[in-house]
Amino acid sequence: METEEHLLSLKVMRLTRPTLASPFPVTCDSRDLPGNLLNNALQQDPTTVEGTETLCSGQFLLLPQTPVNIYLGETFSSYICVYTETSDVVSNVTVKVDLQTSSQRLPLSANPPTPQLLPDKTVDIVIHHEVKEIGTHILVCEVTYQTPNGAAMSFRKFFKIMVLKPLDVKTKFCNAENDDVYLEAQVQNITAGPICLEKVALDASHLFNVLPLNGMPDGDSVFGKTIILQPQAVCQFLYCLEPNEKLSSDLKLLSGATNIGKLDIVWRSNLGERGRLQTSQLQRMSPDYGDIRMTITELPNFVVLEDLFTFKCNLINNCERTVELMIYLENVEGIAWCDISGRKLEPLPPMTQKTLEFKCIPLIPGLRTISGVKLLDTFLKRTYTYDELGQIFVVLNDENCKSI
Repeated sequence: METEEHLLSLKVMRLTRPTLASPFPVTCDSRDLPGNLLNNALQQDPTTVEGTETLCSGQFLLLPQTPVNIYLGETFSSYICVYTETSDVVSNVTVKVDLQTSSQRLPLSANPPTPQLLPDKTVDIVIHHEVKEIGTHILVCEVTYQTPNGAAMSFRKFFKIMVLKPLDVKTKFCNAENDDVYLEAQVQNITAGPICLEKVALDASHLFNVLPLNGMPDGDSVFGKTIILQPQAVCQFLYCLEPNEKLSSDLKLLSGATNIGKLDIVWRSNLGERGRLQTSQLQRMSPDYGDIRMTITELPNFVVLEDLFTFKCNLINNCERTVELMIYLENVEGIAWCDISGRKLEPLPPMTQKTLEFKCIPLIPGLRTISGVKLLDTFLKRTYTYDELGQIFVVLNDENCKSI
């Protein structure tokens, strides 16, 4: 609060754009109890169009009536004015503006001193700052000057700014059998007004290659040309992350690759104000592949009834020792194995993998599940069962397969 002995005064004003306001018509029939009271009030409303008061047509610019919230990722703009209301001429006027957050103090403006400030002149400063922290911010404005008799004077003013969270982002991970990672991101608008999502992209870790699954085959977005989120509305995005070759070949590195990347979100609010938000590093739960892992690498989608088909599996040893395995093939409804059950496999060194090929004959048409594969560790006497390795669709003949 300024004191009377100071020759200068300071004003700080937040620079905000107007909002779009729509008329809200409330009317009734003239024969009702209110009579023409509501109709007369509606005709005098400045937001309505003459002759179409009840149609709620068009929108109007409304100047801010109350302090406007500032949200994380938006740009805070302010106009700072130093002026004098006396006839005295002061010299060496310096205005310093800092922003104090919970973790740091940021200098926003340090203009060179104004040699002389006449009674009808002002020192004007406009600052812009992208807020990157949530919580209370303090705008510190310090003014120093010299009086006509050469005395050095200074004063400070503090302005409290609350920075709110604009978006609520929730993520869900799914680790696929082929080592791909699927990320579902739910973005909710928790601001007071509608926003337009301009960009929602995943900045993936260098260990993964990201494939967005939010587009159509023709290149358009599944959400349309624009994504408008009303307050409290939610929009979901899906991404597929494929491990690179180096990560796929190193099982230990693949299991420990928990850092996925960051979501980069850009939106527009009100009359086009831009906001940008980047999440912290997203992390998935470390996948537990077990000591012995088996996944299908080659499997046809369609097979012909009673015709032999083959599929391949990748057998991986995650142990620190060489394992000796026995493979057993159990009977499955609708599928007959054409391999030897109870045979011994070659020793598999630690942290290595090999390809196994299986042969089957489908006996029943329709959708069939491949299961019934068991591996026995001859040293630990531990059995590993692999059910629902994959699915195939059995058709009656080649013509039906080709037509499908």
